[in-house]
Amino acid sequence: MVEMSVKDYAEALAFIHGRTKFKKSPSLNRMRKFVAYLGHPEKKFKSVHVTGTNGKGSTTAFLRNLFMSQGLRVGTFTSPFIVKFNERIAINGQMIPDDELVRLVNDILPTVEKMDVELRGQEGGPTEFELITALMFIYFLEQKVDIAVIEVGIGGTYDSTNVIMPMVSVITTVALDHAKLLGNTLTSIAAHKAGIIKANRPIVIGRLTPETKKVVAETAVVKKAPLYALGDEYQATPVGRSNRWGENFDYTGMGRHFSKLHESLLGGYQIDNAATALTAFLLVAQKQGWPVREAEICSALGQTSWPGRFELINHEPMIILDGAHNEAAIEEIKKTLQTHFKSQKIFVIIAILADKQPQTMIKTLAEIPDIQIVVTTFNAPRKVAQVTSLVRTTRQLDYEEQWQRALVKTLHQMSATDILLITGSLYFISEVRGYFTT
Repeated sequence: MVEMSVKDYAEALAFIHGRTKFKKSPSLNRMRKFVAYLGHPEKKFKSVHVTGTNGKGSTTAFLRNLFMSQGLRVGTFTSPFIVKFNERIAINGQMIPDDELVRLVNDILPTVEKMDVELRGQEGGPTEFELITALMFIYFLEQKVDIAVIEVGIGGTYDSTNVIMPMVSVITTVALDHAKLLGNTLTSIAAHKAGIIKANRPIVIGRLTPETKKVVAETAVVKKAPLYALGDEYQATPVGRSNRWGENFDYTGMGRHFSKLHESLLGGYQIDNAATALTAFLLVAQKQGWPVREAEICSALGQTSWPGRFELINHEPMIILDGAHNEAAIEEIKKTLQTHFKSQKIFVIIAILADKQPQTMIKTLAEIPDIQIVVTTFNAPRKVAQVTSLVRTTRQLDYEEQWQRALVKTLHQMSATDILLITGSLYFISEVRGYFTT
């Protein structure tokens, strides 16, 4: 048999994206076999595992900066990407170079082909996400990261990242999303996310509802995993606004108290994400015996940026991109707009994938007084929601097929002091962001 190889970056991406997306029955058996063939790279560096319906990306970014404040070499594994695929695998915020990705794909190809042959007639070899996860494990090992912050793709229990043994696991939030894969109740989603809890390893949780917290707490008891919950073992209290973009808060937990911390991402929910990240960081620091200095924590949180999360890309008028793509995230966006921008006229351009919650998401935003919303479409990986009946019956809603036309029309209606929010999908804002940054 002639061994396959990829010649360049385009071929490497085509090979990755050409793999099966999902298998019929979820299982970690194939991924366990995959990493065993690769010599278990995932066991050879320290890690923190992060899951949650919303807030994973921001929490990962806060953790990255906190670990970097210790002078560490920090890997991050995130999804989806905003501008370029390589963002998903990064070290100290620098994405994997194209030539490294090509080399790694060629290195891993014989193993993928071997598994394709072995598992033919069953469910076949590695999926797209399993392959990307394995590439990340090898890259982080080769690059000698001190610690990696690894974000779950979907859920937890059967996610291909769940072969790691992290120092700490993190669950940011639990809300309805990916119902076909995780179930359509909060408790079933919480059970999937609790699947990342490991025996005798701490689990840090953000602001969970009583019913979802109970599911996670029960799993923690079974696994003898110490539980650190926001509102119980650690507290984050918002304090007065500053003129800077972001939020201020006091933190108490892990035997420490920090006053007037500033984090640089706007939205009250980002305080929860920053505090959750800080707790996970302090647990690792305690275990490693690192000295923790308040000035370094302030600097790390204050300098954290995360593209596509209430990201300001233009000042006059103010244009904000946010990848909110489910009802819980849109609810937080609504709160942020009503808290920080209640005296300004708000315009929204929104595109939502059909398998999300388009009707409730749009209705939630439409509750803001005097808001103007344009529903649109984009070049999506999956079907975009059509909400023509809602547009016909809601006064402040309009529809424009092409988002570029929606943008031009909306900007013509705006004054320099108005605000434009572009939201509804991370895939959508990725496309829009490319328009503004090229």
